Amino acid sequence: MALESFAEGTSPFHTMDAAAKIAAATIFSVCTAMLTTIPAAAVALIVGSTLLFIAQLPARILLRRLVFVNIFIGFLWLTLPVSTAGTPLFSWGGFTVTREGVDITLLITLKSNAIITAFIALLATSEVTDIGAGLAKLRVPQKLSLLFLFTWRYLHVILEEYKRLSTAATLRGFVPKTNSHTYKTYANLIAMVLIKSHDRAERVSNAMKLRGFTGTFHSLHRLPARKADTIVASVIGLTGVALLAADYFQLMELL
Repeated sequence: MALESFAEGTSPFHTMDAAAKIAAATIFSVCTAMLTTIPAAAVALIVGSTLLFIAQLPARILLRRLVFVNIFIGFLWLTLPVSTAGTPLFSWGGFTVTREGVDITLLITLKSNAIITAFIALLATSEVTDIGAGLAKLRVPQKLSLLFLFTWRYLHVILEEYKRLSTAATLRGFVPKTNSHTYKTYANLIAMVLIKSHDRAERVSNAMKLRGFTGTFHSLHRLPARKADTIVASVIGLTGVALLAADYFQLMELL
């Protein structure tokens, strides 16, 4: 599936234990999200970009993902600089751009891209089933791990069901418009998807119980945990902690 576009590869991250990558990505991202200065956020983005370089991901697909995410950040550049009070930089068309607004938007942009690049480099290089197993290894509640795996497994099934119902409506002459008939049709379509998903969930649950499912998936393909993986994860996590400490004590401004 499209969400596993980066799962195949030969980089060091592709062969790294999923649990170690989850821990490293989480610690680094939390620390990055708490940064308050632009220099620290810029260094975090450099770290994230370095992780992407090590991951050796397909450039075209990677750029498409980053552009898609930054489209939403682009809306912040249209609003925050002119809606934040502070020192005026320039005025245009009745709007005043402030230095504080630009700084806040730049900080959000740097931190968001740093977190995104780190998550892509570390988590997108693992298959979803390995991530589920890694969550279980990190002692995440079993129900959450199962919910994550089942959501992934049946997400495309629900999507195909929606496409089938949508095609059936189109064959019956349905043309979307801005009227009550269109709203009612889409409401009925979504309701049918939910009902069919509920029926499928019950059938799948009964089938798994009949096959002796006890709440744990057993994988035939699982990467063994290595000491090197723990070291790499620790270095990435400690890098995030070091950035947060430097930001807190304002060490970046002294460099």
